[in-house]
Formats: sequence, C-alpha cells, structure tokens
Amino acid sequence: MNEQVKRPSRIEHTAFGLKLTEPQPLSGIPAVWRLAAILSTLLMGFLAFIAALYFGRAVLLPVVAALIVGITLSPLIEFGARYRIPPAVSALAAVVVVIAIIGGLFTFFAAPLTDWIARAPEIGTAVQQKLRVLDYPLSVLRNIKATVMPAAGSGQTVSVESNPAEMVGTVLLAVTPAVSQFVIFFGTLIFFLVTNIQLRRKLIVSFGSRDARLRIIRIWNDIEDNLAEYLGLVTMINIALGLVTTAMLYLIGFPNPVTFGLITIGLNYVPYIGPAIVALVLLAVGLVAMPTLLQAALAPALFVAFATIEGQFVTPSLVGRRLTLSPFLVFLALVFWTWLWGPVGAFLAVPLLIVSFVVLGHLVPREEMNLPG
Repeated sequence: MNEQVKRPSRIEHTAFGLKLTEPQPLSGIPAVWRLAAILSTLLMGFLAFIAALYFGRAVLLPVVAALIVGITLSPLIEFGARYRIPPAVSALAAVVVVIAIIGGLFTFFAAPLTDWIARAPEIGTAVQQKLRVLDYPLSVLRNIKATVMPAAGSGQTVSVESNPAEMVGTVLLAVTPAVSQFVIFFGTLIFFLVTNIQLRRKLIVSFGSRDARLRIIRIWNDIEDNLAEYLGLVTMINIALGLVTTAMLYLIGFPNPVTFGLITIGLNYVPYIGPAIVALVLLAVGLVAMPTLLQAALAPALFVAFATIEGQFVTPSLVGRRLTLSPFLVFLALVFWTWLWGPVGAFLAVPLLIVSFVVLGHLVPREEMNLPG
C-alpha cells in the first residue's frame, strides 16, 4: 500500500504581484540603519570639508603654506629666544631671508627666461628641424584621424583680433590674486613666528587635564621635529642632486647648467612630478641647443638615471631610518593635493601627510605586533 506523502502546510503571501512562501523579516535592521546613518554623516562631512578646502583655497592655501614654513622655522625662533633675542627680531630676520632667497631666484631666472622668449622664432625653427624624423609617423596619425573623424578638419577658421586692453585686463586678473596670496602668506608667517611660543602655551593651558596637556605638547613637538628633520634631509639631498645635475650638464656642454641645477633643487621637493618636469624641460631645451636628436636626449636620460638612484636608494636609506612614508600614500597625497590646490598643493603634499601621520599616531596609537616565525 502506497502511503501518500503530505507536504507541510505553507503560508503564502503576495508582494509586487509575486507569490512568496513564508517571508521572514531580517533581524537587526535598526542596527544596520544606525550604521548607515553614521557612515552617511561621515561621508557628508568629508565631502563638505573637501568642498571648503577647494572653494576657500585662495585664503587657505597661503595660510597653510605659511603654517608649514613657520612650524619648520620655529626651532630657530626658540633657539634665538634662549639667547634673549626677541621673537619679533628673529621672525623678521627669517622672513627677510626667505624674501631675499625668492627675490634672488626671480632675478637669476629672469635673464635666461627673457633670452629664451626673445629667441622664440629661432627656437621654433630649430625644433622643427630636429623633429623632421617624426614627420612620417605624425602624417600617418593625421591620416588615421582624418579617416576616423573626417569632420574634424572641415571646420571654418575663425580669426581672433587681440585687444591690448583685454590683454592687460587678463594679466591683471592673473597677477592680483598672486600678489594678495603672497601678502597673506608673509603676514601669516610673520605673526605665527612672533606669537609661536605664546600660542603654544595658550593652547596647552586651554586643556584641563594633565594627560591632555602632555599629549598636546608631544604632538606639537613631534610635528616640529619631524617636519624640520624631513625638510632638512630632503633639502640636503636636493642640493646634492642639483650639484650632480649641474656638473653633468656642464660636462656634456649643455647651456645654463647652473640654472637647471637650481630648477632641479626646487622641483625635486615634489616627488615623482618634479623630476618628470625637469626631464621634460631638459629634453625641450636639448632639442634647441644640441646639434642632434641623440645628444638632445642624453641630458634627460642621465638625469632620469640620477633621479632614479636618488629616489630609490639615497632618500629611502636616509629618510626611512626615522620617518617611513609609504610610496603609495605619498602618491595618493600628491594626486589629492595637486588636484585640490594645484602646484603649491603638490609642494605641500608630503609635509601635510607628515602632520597627519603625527596627529593620528598620537590620537590612535598602534601597538607593535610581532608575527610568528
């Protein structure tokens, strides 16, 4: 006798026109919503912070740059205070030295830049002659472009007449913000250096507990020490690379070797991007000044070799002993601050990363973990 197997009774529901069998509500939904609310609040706050940095860059950029420079120079002010030199005198002396260095660099670069601008037609002709070897590949690319996008070259040519008044207005619009940002930078730098000691004391006293005061003292001192040590070591490395570059350019007969040595010292503060710009500038000048294309490529090739040795071996061996920076995080910081604040942001990327690491290291300290084996 065959027994008929009966299925257990099921409770069926309908939703959106579909038949569902015994639907059960998820457990822990309130906790999920609370977590989602917290994450959404943090995300909105982060986006608002980024927007404030972007739209307020005209003021925030010179202020932050002045604070970074001021924190780096503050040990000199404290050193002068030990010998009863007033902070105002030390601050003014430091600012005068900074202005003198900037003015000297502008004066030094003005002569060769004016010469290159005056020789613009000659430079264009020389570059065209050097790059004739690329005429055939470029013609092939133009033919491909004309085949794929035939309408690209059929547009009408529009002549634009230059108006002197409009040109002057454009120059003024470009120069006026730069002048105002220089004023903000030097004003912030002077007042910060003059009031640095009093500002630190007031900040420390504003915290009630002894532990909080000690934490602020350690954070402030570590920021000063790490920034001063990092920028000091990087400055010495950049000067050495600039001297090597100057000697290399002089030996191969490259024009203005001292000028390009100074450019190397300045741009090498920006990881990755700075050396790439120097190599491109050397290639562009080599196309004009050197007789053949191979000789024009010699200077940038040698510089890339020197910069690679410096970036992969010299700097990590010296800086990495005290301050280890992840190349990945350095690259992300460089991309972020360059996108947000432009070229000056690229110079400030690594110092701001150092400040962030110091603050996070004190607020959220990590315990050292030894892996087994």
